[in-house]
Amino acid sequence: MPPRRVVTGRSQEPRRRFAEELRQLGQRLGWDWSFFGKMEKGESLGGPEVVQALDQHYGTAGMLLVLWELERGDKTQFKERYWRYMTLDAEAVSLWHFAVSVLPGLLQTRGYARELLAAGGFVGDELTQQVEARLGRQELLEGEGAPPFRTILSEAALRMALRDQRAWREQLAYLAAMAEHPNLTIHVLPESAGPHGLVSADVWFLRMPDGRTVAYTENAYQGELVEEITTVERLQRAYDAVRDLALSPAESRKFVLRMLEEVPCDPSN
Repeated sequence: MPPRRVVTGRSQEPRRRFAEELRQLGQRLGWDWSFFGKMEKGESLGGPEVVQALDQHYGTAGMLLVLWELERGDKTQFKERYWRYMTLDAEAVSLWHFAVSVLPGLLQTRGYARELLAAGGFVGDELTQQVEARLGRQELLEGEGAPPFRTILSEAALRMALRDQRAWREQLAYLAAMAEHPNLTIHVLPESAGPHGLVSADVWFLRMPDGRTVAYTENAYQGELVEEITTVERLQRAYDAVRDLALSPAESRKFVLRMLEEVPCDPSN
């Protein structure tokens, strides 16, 4: 596999960059160019199987598939900012996160991701593609070069059970297992901690190779990339205060296991 390249190089506009990457991959793999002519010209985005081949060839952990999903819809400021966040996410040397009400995509099982995205209005093939794009990003946590990832999960995020009890049990079991991953630290913020400075939005922090930190805040309807130093520092102080209120990693894993015990077993088992 060739060295992994961050998707920030030549063209910054997603459709044009996608076309450039497609042309290079077609040349390398000997694909029939008549199949990709419209895609290279930006007249069509093609299907997800092509983008998955791009991700596999360049080792971009599902990032191009997510970019393809974003570009399928109308461009908005939110999508442009999310695309910018994705490029930084791929470069980050460490990640911190706080979850208000939904588990982070990097720790979601297929069942959790599917039910959550379906609740957001996705159906059919589009739902399947969104699920695959989300799960593809989890490759970011795998391999020798995987960045350390710390997440604080509010108890509310853990109390929002799935309708499918089997899928919910799988999700909780997966969290408990991932809590022992060497590059992953999971905290639980109990409801008894009370109000805090991050009560209204999920927050991601990305430590970049040059030492700077950027933040990304989001809710169900929009996201905001934060690069201004003063604002990032203020968010980091709020995050540190929340971490002080959270359970230790060991106690957090026990908390998740207790929740798992509370979920009724599938009668068919």
